[in-house]
Amino acid sequence: MIASVIKAASAAFLLFALLLSVPAAPAFAQQANEQERALIQAAERGEIVVVRRLLSDARINARDQRGRTALLAATQRNQVEVARFLIQEGADVNAKDFIQDTPFLYAAAEGRLEILKLALAAGPDLKDVNRYRGTALIPAAHRGHVEIVRLLLATPINKDHVNNLGWTALLEAVVLGDGGPAHTEIVRLLVQAGANVNIPDRDGSTALTHARQRNYSAMVRLLSDAGAR
Repeated sequence: MIASVIKAASAAFLLFALLLSVPAAPAFAQQANEQERALIQAAERGEIVVVRRLLSDARINARDQRGRTALLAATQRNQVEVARFLIQEGADVNAKDFIQDTPFLYAAAEGRLEILKLALAAGPDLKDVNRYRGTALIPAAHRGHVEIVRLLLATPINKDHVNNLGWTALLEAVVLGDGGPAHTEIVRLLVQAGANVNIPDRDGSTALTHARQRNYSAMVRLLSDAGAR
């Protein structure tokens, strides 16, 4: 009985801690008016002619009810032409919505390669983090976006950043990857770029430990050759 009570209390405390770690929705000064909401909707649909017309009388970084700018809406639907135009016109690639997504972070996480190239050319904040306190590199590694990872590693982004789950990009490529060619290539790219192969997770397990546990033989070889323990 006592053990059950302790277990329940521990679970409740963990839930409370997780809730406290979730960032509050920001208060935006640029809530969209009717025309600006129309701009965001047109950007989401890829209607470049409408976007050009509406932008003449709209604030480019106004937000809709979800906190999205027109650029983020275009990024979510991979509307490259619209994204290019908005970035050229000065849209903020670091503007966050209510769940801490930005055009830059979303493009990296969801494999929007062409939009990510445009965002990088605009000078994004490489230290910016998502709702899991991870940089753009971490979800890209997790989801197996090889070309995204390659592109990000060509920047000064922190290769060893640890998110609020206790994982680096290298750990996520192993732990959340499938051990296949894409995630193995990402491990190779990270090792080649100088990522620290011996940063452990919260339980003290390194990427090599996880790769061995999962029988990811190609990853084990890459990590072992790089001096992983």
